[in-house]
Amino acid sequence: MTVSRRSILAMGASAAMLPGARALAGTLAKGHGRHPRPAHPLVLGHRGACAHRPEHTLASYQRAVADGADFIEPDLVPTRDGVLVSRHEPNIAETTDVAAHPEFAARKTTKVIDGERQEGWFVEDFTLAELKTLRAKERLGALRPESMAFDGQFPVLTFDEIVAFAAKAAQGRRRPLGIIPEIKHSTYFHSLGHDMEAKLIAAIRAHPWLQQAPVIVQSFEVENLKRLRPALARWRNIALMQLADEPDKRPGDVLAAGGALTYAQMLSAPGLAEVALYADWIAPWSRTLMAVAPDGRLAPPQPIIADAHRVGLLVGAYTFRPEPQFLPPALRQCGAALRCESGSMAEIRAYLAAGLDGFFTDDPGLGRRAVDGA
Repeated sequence: MTVSRRSILAMGASAAMLPGARALAGTLAKGHGRHPRPAHPLVLGHRGACAHRPEHTLASYQRAVADGADFIEPDLVPTRDGVLVSRHEPNIAETTDVAAHPEFAARKTTKVIDGERQEGWFVEDFTLAELKTLRAKERLGALRPESMAFDGQFPVLTFDEIVAFAAKAAQGRRRPLGIIPEIKHSTYFHSLGHDMEAKLIAAIRAHPWLQQAPVIVQSFEVENLKRLRPALARWRNIALMQLADEPDKRPGDVLAAGGALTYAQMLSAPGLAEVALYADWIAPWSRTLMAVAPDGRLAPPQPIIADAHRVGLLVGAYTFRPEPQFLPPALRQCGAALRCESGSMAEIRAYLAAGLDGFFTDDPGLGRRAVDGA
C-alpha cells in the first residue's frame, strides 16, 4: 500500500556579505547549470526549527540559526490589508489560538483552496493588527511536547520582521545564512486581489539584505515562477525552486486553468528539462525520490536526481522529521521514544548519498550533524 505525505502527517496530529556568503550566493546564481553545486548539501530549516518550537515563530527561527541551518524558511500568505505574514497555510486554525478568541468566532468559515474544502479561520480575513493579537501553537500537539510547551508565547510574524531578524543573525556568523521564502497558493490569493509576486518583489526592493544574501524563492505553482524569472534577473543572488507535490497531483495554477500537467510529468526527464528553463532547483516530496520498500527499508533512488542534474537543476527534498512515525519502518529502532535521532540522520544520509543538494528538515541540528558527519 502506498502511504501519501498527507496521511503520514495525519498520524502526528543591510551589511555587505562576508566572502563566504558571496561564495554561497554564487552557487545559487541563475544560469541553469552554469553555477556549481553547493560545496555541501544545504540544510534548509523548515519553518525554522519546528521540531523544537512552534513553526514560523521568532523562537523557531532563532533555534534554526543556532543549530546550523544554511537557510530559514518563511511561508508567505497575505493579511486582509495586504501584508505578507508567515503561516504555512491560509487556514490558521491549527497553528494559532484563534479558536480561543470569542471576538473572532463569527469568522469561522469554509473555503475551497486548490480544490480542497477546508473549515477554519483564514489569514486573508484578518488585518495585521488583528493577527497580532493571536499567539502561535504547535501544529502537531502532544507529538512534540517540547514545542507545545511554548504554545501561546509568540505572535505571528511579518515577512519584514523575519528579514530583519535574518539580516542581523547573519552578521558575523561563521556559516552564511540565507532565506528561502515560499509563495503559498498564488492563484488562490490572486483571485482575492492579492498579487503575491508583486508583494515579494516589493519586499526585495525594500530590503538591501535580500538583494545580497543567498535567497531561494519557492512555489508549488508554475506560472508565478515563470513570471518571477525575468522580474528577479537583476539580482544574481536569488534562485528559484520548483516544488513538487505527490505525483498524481496538479499545481494549483494548472488546476485552476483546467490543465492536465501533473507533478509526475514535471518530474519526468522531459518535464525536468522544461523546469530548467525557468527554475534553478527542483524539490519533490522525499518519497518521490526514494520510496519505502515492502520490507520497510528505503528503495533504490528513482532517476529524478540524475535527470535533474543532467539538465542543470539542483535538487532538494522535503521534509525530514525526527519522530518515528515519519521515518521508514526499518529506521524506527528507538523504542517508545518520541524522537528517533539516529533514524532521522540515517534517513537524511541515505538521501544525501543519492545526490541531494539540499533538504528541508524540521530539526536543522540533526540535519547539520547528518551533513557534517557528526
